[in-house]
Formats: sequence, structure tokens, C-alpha cells
Amino acid sequence: MSVVHVTGKARRWLASGHPWVYRDDVAEVEAEPGDVATVVDPAGAVLGQAFFSAQSRIALRFVSREKTRPDRAFFAERIARAVAARARDGYLDPRGACRLLAGDADLLPGFVLDRYANVLVAQCGMLAADRHRDLFVELARASLPFEIACVYDRSDSSSRKLEGLVQRVEVVDGALPTELIVHESGMSYSVDVAHGHKTGHYLDQRDNRLRAADFARDVDVLDAFSYDGLFGIRAALAGAKSVVCVDQSKEALERAAANAERNGVRDRMTFERANCMHDLRDRAARAERFGLVIVDPPAFAKSRREVEGAERGYIELNRRAFEITAPGGMVVSASCSFNVRAADFQSYLARASYKAARSAWLTEFRGAGSDHPVLLTLPETNYLKCAFVRVG
Repeated sequence: MSVVHVTGKARRWLASGHPWVYRDDVAEVEAEPGDVATVVDPAGAVLGQAFFSAQSRIALRFVSREKTRPDRAFFAERIARAVAARARDGYLDPRGACRLLAGDADLLPGFVLDRYANVLVAQCGMLAADRHRDLFVELARASLPFEIACVYDRSDSSSRKLEGLVQRVEVVDGALPTELIVHESGMSYSVDVAHGHKTGHYLDQRDNRLRAADFARDVDVLDAFSYDGLFGIRAALAGAKSVVCVDQSKEALERAAANAERNGVRDRMTFERANCMHDLRDRAARAERFGLVIVDPPAFAKSRREVEGAERGYIELNRRAFEITAPGGMVVSASCSFNVRAADFQSYLARASYKAARSAWLTEFRGAGSDHPVLLTLPETNYLKCAFVRVG
């Protein structure tokens, strides 16, 4: 039996409910990397069962607080429960997309499973998840009310390097369709699961795109860091006068233009390849104005060391967004950096509005959709921040 002994400090930390133990708080290891290990405190009491990593700073990620080791039935129940939650929240349209299994947030450490119509895309971030991949996929497929045509593995995230793992991209089962189209609340779009960001798409912004579109009717819209254009296309479908999508990726803009054509809004949309930070500054210098400005950049702070630089970046970016927003217009500003906390992000927005000499009112502060659940005892799962700010 694999056993990991932890320190008294770790025991006290775990008593708060947090499901991770860091390497410095491991006292003795009788387990191999990737094992499901029984975790024991200094007095010999069993604290639960966890995935063990010998490489990462996070040595233990808990699967359960039970004394018995998890078996197939245990994981079958857990995965069925996660899939049922997506069904209750309306995420299981066979032609739609969602995060089916959300890793640590669903108490399946290091394992993400996204669904794009009838294609499943797995992403493993640690060795134990690698070892459980086929089982987790099998159990997820058994829980779905429709057939899956292809399973693809996009285990190429940077987190694998922290675990000492090589990146892996492969077809696990079936064959990828020539074109993968997702239908979502009256909008359709293509997904490139082999080469697109994350597992092919940003699923966590689905609900925020719908909400942002409520402010788009009869106004000009700027969608910065547009990627495949879905914020902008949503705005056009909601009646925007015009939409400008700006991104640095030629491939993403080509996909965005094709998505606009697919949804019948190409005539009101333009696509410009540029550095978004420079582009917003130049538009401010030209005194351009938009009724809705959307800024959804990639993570500025992937570690705590990067927070100071991220602060400057978020303030400058949002300052320019405020400057080009028409009086009474709306800025929708997002951050997917967990290391930038919600209160800090709001303070950056406040400082940006002051630098822009514009009054600003926070009308809504949203996160990811419920298919990206937040585990209350694991704050790291509450990463996405999306602010809706009315500009005076």
C-alpha cells in the first residue's frame, strides 16, 4: 500500500478543508510517483487518499478524506455526479459544448475533460491523471446520454513541465471530424481541438458572452483579444451596428471571420491583426468611441512573481478601454489570472478609470459558468473575473 506521512503543519492546513499538501509539508514517502497514496498524520491517523507527485511543489492532491482507497465504483459515482450537474444546468445539448469534468474542482485532480458536440478532449496535468485517463474517459462516456465519436488528448499544458512530464497530443479513440462545429444558444462556431488554445476553445466565458451581448444593440463594439470572435459575434447577433475584432493571431482571426460568415453577421464585422495594447492606445489617441468595449486578455500573472507586472498591464489596458468608451457605454473586462484576486482586479479598474479621467460604475462582477465549478475549499478554482463597468 502506498503511504505518505505529512507534518503537523499539513494536518492543520488540511483541517481547513484545502485539498492540497505542499512538498515542504511531506515528512516521509512510501509511494511511487503517480500513486493514489494513503495520507497519514504524525500520530498515525489516516487523513484520506490523494494523488501523489514527486516533482511538483504540490505533492498531494486529495481525492477523498476516507480511509478506504478509491476504486472503480468510487470514481464512477463521482464522475456520474459531475455529469449530472452539467445536465441539470443545461450543458448537455448534444450539439453544444461544456467542461464535463473540471479537475480539482470536481475532486478529480489534474484531469480536465471538455466536450465539443460529440468529441471529448482530455487534458492531464499530472502523472496520476495520466494513469487514470482511460478510466475517467470511459466512465464519462458511460454517463452521457449520447454517443461520442472521438476522444482526443491535449495534454500539452505548461503544468506538465512542473510534474516532469512530456507534452502529449494524440487521438485516443475514433477520428477527429474534418470540421467540428458547436451550436450554442443560437450561435454556431468551429473549434480546432488539435491546435486551438486550451483544449480548442475558451468555454468558461460562455455565459459572459451572452450577458455582454445585452449591451450591444445599436452601438459600435470593439472586441479586443477576440480570439475566434465569439464575444463580437454574440454582439452582432444581438444587434450591434458594427463590431471590430482585434487579435494577434492570423489563424484565430481567419476562424473568427469564418464564424461570422456562418452566423450571417460578416457584413457588420471587421477583423484586424494587431497587438491589442498598442491598438487600444492608438484608438484612444484618435479619439475613437465605442458603445461596448470588451477586453479579454490571456493571463497576465501565471505566478505570484508576475503579479506586479500584471498590475501595470491591467491598469494600462483598462485605462485605454475606458478612454475609447462612449459616455454611458459599457466596458466588459476580464482576467483569468488566479493570482490576481477579485478585490485587486477591481482596484486596478478603479485606478484605470481615474487615469482615464472617466467616472466608472461596477454594475456586475461575474465568474465562469457553472460547468467550471468553484470548490469553496480550493480558492484556486475561482480564477475567472469578468467586470461589467458603466462609463460616464
